[in-house]
Amino acid sequence: MKLFDLDSPLMQALGKMADLMWLNILTFICCIPIITIGPALTAMHYMALKMARNEECYITRGYFKSFKQNFRQATLIWLILLFVILVIIGDFYIMRSSGISFHIVLQVVITVVAVLVLFTGMFVFPVLAKFDNTIWRTFKNAFLMSIMQFPKTILMIILSVLPVVLFFVSMRLTPIVFLFGMSVPAWLSAKLYNKFFKRLEDQISGAAAGEEGEGTSGEEPEEDERIFKDELDESLVEDATRNG
Repeated sequence: MKLFDLDSPLMQALGKMADLMWLNILTFICCIPIITIGPALTAMHYMALKMARNEECYITRGYFKSFKQNFRQATLIWLILLFVILVIIGDFYIMRSSGISFHIVLQVVITVVAVLVLFTGMFVFPVLAKFDNTIWRTFKNAFLMSIMQFPKTILMIILSVLPVVLFFVSMRLTPIVFLFGMSVPAWLSAKLYNKFFKRLEDQISGAAAGEEGEGTSGEEPEEDERIFKDELDESLVEDATRNG
C-alpha cells in the first residue's frame, strides 16, 4: 500500500485530524454567544461519538443537525448547569474571602456537590446527544452513568482539563488548544464510553423491536437519530444489576 493512498493509515490519520480540527472550530465559534454553549457541546459530542465509531459522517451537516435538534433542551440544561456552577463558585468565594469561620461539614457538603456536578457535567451533553429524554431524566441518567463509569469519568475529567493546563503552561500551545482543545478530548472520551452507550442502545432497540416490530422507514441510515426512550434510567439499573 502506497503511503499517500486514500486508504493508507497516514491519510486516514490526516483525515481524522482535519475532521477534529474543523469540529473544534465549529464548536468554538458556536460557543462564543455563551448562551449557545449547551447546543454547541451537544453537537460536538454527537459528532465525536460518530467519529469514535468510525461512522461515515459529514462534520458540518451532522453538527448543525444535532445543534438544531437539541437546541432547546441543551440551552436549558446549560443554563441550569451555569447557575449551579456560579452558586458553587460564589459559595467557595464567600468561604475564602469573608472573615466568617464556616463549619467543616458545610465545606464538605459544598465540595461534594461540586464534585457531583462535575461528574454529571461530563456525561450530560453526550447523553443528550444520543438519548431523547426529559431534562430531569437527562441529568439523572448522566449522573448514574458517571458513577457507573467512575474510572472512565475521572479520565474524561483529566482529558477535559488538560487543554486548559497546556494553555497556561505555555502560550505557544495556544494554536493547538484552539484547533483541538475541545474536539480531541470529546473524541477520546467518546471512545471511553462508546461500548457502554452501545450496550444501552442495543437494550433499548431490542425492547422497542419486541414491542413494535421491525421498522420499515426508507430513510438513509447515514445520520443516526437519537434513541427515543424515556426510561433510560431503568436500562441503567438493569445493566448495573447484570454487571454488578
